[in-house]
Amino acid sequence: MKRLTMDIKGIYTSLLVMLVVMSSCDRPDPNKNTQGQDELKSLEIEGKIDQKEMAFYDMIYVPIYSDIYIDFQNQSSLLAATLSIRNTSFTDSLFLTKIDYYNTTGLKVRSYIDKAISLPPMGTVNYVIEKDDDTGGPGANFIVELNAKSKNVKPLIQAIMIGENGNKGFSFATDGYSIMD
Repeated sequence: MKRLTMDIKGIYTSLLVMLVVMSSCDRPDPNKNTQGQDELKSLEIEGKIDQKEMAFYDMIYVPIYSDIYIDFQNQSSLLAATLSIRNTSFTDSLFLTKIDYYNTTGLKVRSYIDKAISLPPMGTVNYVIEKDDDTGGPGANFIVELNAKSKNVKPLIQAIMIGENGNKGFSFATDGYSIMD
């Protein structure tokens, strides 16, 4: 009996140590690179973009589902979402001037850039809405504004959502759409 009590104390002590170690670890920010730098900040350009030099301008709406309804009782499940902005040009940079996140009711939750960023040819930037971020809701969206010096650019802007319910995982993607007239 005494040995059993000592074994149980050892197990509890080990579990307590593991809990303390795990809770003291910071989760890495998914929006920073391996050096701990904000991916978008490293692409910022100084000054304003000269609109006279720009031959291309577009405003893109990207639907995001940060949570979805999963059963007939309207139970919802939170999702992680990644906004992916891809420059498909081999020669021309894209200039991003706005990346804003809106919630289901249409209120701006946050802006992701303060200064324009230059996305090099064939470059990609991603931004993650973490699974536990419920500020967007089921009708969240991004508005992305971009410019280029060439009118022949064809950027690809998508969102990828991933989640799970019980032992089932699911993922899906949405495309960004121009909302310019």
